[in-house]
Amino acid sequence: MDYMIRAMDKKKSFRIFMAKTTETVEKARKHHNTTPTASAALGRTLTAGLMMGYMMKNDEDKITIRINGGGPIGNILITSDNKGNIKGYVDNPNVDVDTKENGKLDVGKAVGIDGKVTVIKDIGMKEPYVGSTDIVTGEIAEDITMYYWLSEQQNSAVALGVLIDRDYSIKSSGGFIVQTLPFIEDEDIALIENKLSSIKSVSEYFDNDSDIEDIAKEIFKEFDIEIMEKIPVGFNCDCSYDRMEKALISLGKDELKKIIEEDGQVEAVCHFCNEKYLFEGEKLIELLDSIETR
Repeated sequence: MDYMIRAMDKKKSFRIFMAKTTETVEKARKHHNTTPTASAALGRTLTAGLMMGYMMKNDEDKITIRINGGGPIGNILITSDNKGNIKGYVDNPNVDVDTKENGKLDVGKAVGIDGKVTVIKDIGMKEPYVGSTDIVTGEIAEDITMYYWLSEQQNSAVALGVLIDRDYSIKSSGGFIVQTLPFIEDEDIALIENKLSSIKSVSEYFDNDSDIEDIAKEIFKEFDIEIMEKIPVGFNCDCSYDRMEKALISLGKDELKKIIEEDGQVEAVCHFCNEKYLFEGEKLIELLDSIETR
């Protein structure tokens, strides 16, 4: 089962968010039939999005992350809440780029570096908070790290990993975000930096049956880590027939008339999960009538 934790060292000098997302990313891969490189890019963003959503305070709060570096994958877009629910997609799930010289997937080439990371936080205010920073590497983790530093002035380290199996399914996926707190001592900062610089492949930590509580304590074994909370996570789309109906109505009277006259039916597809909704015949006429009688 996928889940994530919130933890802190006993001195309250830094906090950790860590998530195991193998099943979540595999579900996204199946929904979108992504290539290995697209799976890795989307999986890293989904993992980051779950942890960033977890940081939101209220149940109604939503966070949306859009990454577009001008590369062949196009937009990566995810939306999550603070309860472990997430959905997301990439514009081009069939993206195909050469692997790196070491044989690893070249997510950076697929994403590109000529663009921005944009984070939209809907926290119930009149207008959502929008922060945007330039993409650094296109490898996702470094770009989210830079977003926190430049847009939120939060010293963070982000580590994300997705391991693809031989059959292109997701073998393992997970990651963590470490954020320093105001009263951290310089020697602890140095210790964390040294630890993170020598860390092994992130996905390898999650490629086993270990509890992520134990992974957190293993990575930061020099500190006394306390687990504060854990919650389940998953890829859950909230699309519905009613939502798609409203989307069709928003097209307007002229467009609906054109659909009725030319095709007599329309299939609406959810970007986030590829679920299909068919509207035809009397139902389309009913929607058109609802617009005309407003």
